[in-house]
Amino acid sequence: MIDDRKCDITFDQPLTAGHRLIMMMGQPRSGKSTWARQQGVPVVCLDAIRLAKTGQRWWGPIEHEIWPTARTMVRALFLAGHPDVILDITALRQEHRNSFKCSTDVVWKRYVQIIHTDVDVCIQRAMDTYPELVPIIQWFNDYKEPIDVETEDIEIWGEIRNGLVIVPSREFNKC
Repeated sequence: MIDDRKCDITFDQPLTAGHRLIMMMGQPRSGKSTWARQQGVPVVCLDAIRLAKTGQRWWGPIEHEIWPTARTMVRALFLAGHPDVILDITALRQEHRNSFKCSTDVVWKRYVQIIHTDVDVCIQRAMDTYPELVPIIQWFNDYKEPIDVETEDIEIWGEIRNGLVIVPSREFNKC
C-alpha cells in the first residue's frame, strides 16, 4: 500500500555539517570519471544526466537544463545525508566552478580534484571511443582557466599528473 502523506521535512537553519563538493577538473577523456567511480561516494555526472534526458551524450537544445539538474542532484545528496559528493565535470572554466557555489539552505565547501593527462593522450582515447570529442578536447586545451583559490573560495582536493600523484587526495567521509 502506498502512503500518500507528504514528507514534512523542514530546516530551520542551513545544513552545514561539513558537506564537501569535490569537482573533477581535467580534459575530457583524462580519467576523471574513472577516478570518481573508484572513491565509493556518490557521483553526479553531467554526461549521465545528458544520456538520461536524451539518450545522447550531448544535444545542444537541452544543455541549459543539464547544469541546474546537476546542482539539484548535488543538493539532494547532501540533504539525504551524504557528507561528500563528487561532481564529474571538466571544471576547466571558472564560470562552471562558480555555478556550484553552495546554496542558502545547504552549505558546502568546494574542492577540485585535478586530473591532468597530456592532451595527446586524451585525443587518442577519444579517437578510440568517441571521436566527436576531439574538437572539444582541443578547445578546452586552449581555453582552460587556472584556479585562483583565493578569489574562488575553493581548495585543491588532490592532483594527479599523467598517472602520478602530485598532491595526495584527502580522505572521504563515507556514510
